[in-house]
Amino acid sequence: MITESYFASISGPPLANNTAIARDAGIYEHTLHPNHSTTAVLKKSSVPRNALAASPTHVFAAQDDKSTVHVYARPKGSQEAIVTFSERIRAVALQDDVLFLGTQEGRLIAWETCTGRQVSTPACHVQAISCIATTPFHIITGSDDSNLNVWALPRLLELGSTAEHEPERSLADHRAAITSVAVTTSINPDTSLCVSASKDKSCVIWNYTSGTALRTILLPSHPLCIALDPCARAVYASTEDGSLYAVELFDDKALIGPRSDEDSSMAVQVSAAFGAVSPTEVGPASCLAVSYDGTVLLSGHPRGQILRWDLSTRTDSTELANLNAAVTNLVFTPALPEAAGPGRRTAAATVVKPFMGSRTYNYTAQLESDMCEDEGQSPTAFSKMLTTKGLPRDFLEVGIMAFQQQQQQQPSTVIPESTAAGGSELEELRKENAALREVIAEQRALQKKTLEKYLGSQSK
Repeated sequence: MITESYFASISGPPLANNTAIARDAGIYEHTLHPNHSTTAVLKKSSVPRNALAASPTHVFAAQDDKSTVHVYARPKGSQEAIVTFSERIRAVALQDDVLFLGTQEGRLIAWETCTGRQVSTPACHVQAISCIATTPFHIITGSDDSNLNVWALPRLLELGSTAEHEPERSLADHRAAITSVAVTTSINPDTSLCVSASKDKSCVIWNYTSGTALRTILLPSHPLCIALDPCARAVYASTEDGSLYAVELFDDKALIGPRSDEDSSMAVQVSAAFGAVSPTEVGPASCLAVSYDGTVLLSGHPRGQILRWDLSTRTDSTELANLNAAVTNLVFTPALPEAAGPGRRTAAATVVKPFMGSRTYNYTAQLESDMCEDEGQSPTAFSKMLTTKGLPRDFLEVGIMAFQQQQQQQPSTVIPESTAAGGSELEELRKENAALREVIAEQRALQKKTLEKYLGSQSK
């Protein structure tokens, strides 16, 4: 049976004396489906908003108002390492085996957890980085300076590069600090969408590959956090007054795309909330997360509650848990292993602490499957080379075909058989060539005699 889990982090002291909750608990792993339950508790962490990331093997948690990141091993359920950086960390995000960290000074740090390689950018934001979103090819950073920067992931992690790192483009359409950013999983340039939320009471939908602002959404109060539907059909936003809003992007009155009748420069005013909570009893949602199938929305609140909202019926919420401290992050883990990375055969057994400077890096990972032929699957190129005596047959065939193609492409200097068969024609050509050579020799001799006579008359 498929299970769906999520991580929840807290920050700050306990709100009440509750002996049922461990005093030093900081991160909780919950199972949402089929039945809600707490499966693991990670201790000694106080995690700010947008500063929690989880992989199939590890959990990374930046500490509130500190320059340290706590790393937890999920199989062991314990802390594996404490990594210290040179600047205070405000936000983290994970893409494959690379952890991206936003600093208080506006720098972006990339840490390859399997090699220990660390790449740091200049302070391209003039204020702190408040949130980070990742795709397989891009990194998007939001800052308190009201701007978003789009970074090319291959260029940022390029080996041997001496050029100073700079963003691919900047997205500047907000007038206040960025509070949250969400991005789609699409890698098509036409559907590469991201949504940013700002304290200027607006959310902007962007095409981050072209840098185009597709639509602006105006809210009654400034949004604290946003979440995108897995298929990018809707945007969910939590505002400071305790309301929750759902903005459909492709309904009968589409906001973006070819079905949209309005100009992209026209802002959309959203006033009807699909849910609301009491600001005094629960508090406005500080974090949101959408389930794998897009049917459930989870919200974390300053009073410790985690609420579940049914997106199909939009009915009242139900309380899943009370963590007795301010909930700051909700992060879902992939329900299917393929969702974490198609074709991945390795996993990070342990992390390698970051190292500044040039050196030879070793890739440390654990093989997740047998590299040889599995039952019912075709053998890999590596398994063929490993089990074959000498060179594999298909390798030899490819090499022979390559040599044959090269010979066919070279110009032929052999006289065609049809010409060789005609001996009389060949003999005539030889005679004509000999006659031409005799004429050339006679002309050269005549030229020589004429030149000698001319030189003799000049000397007299």
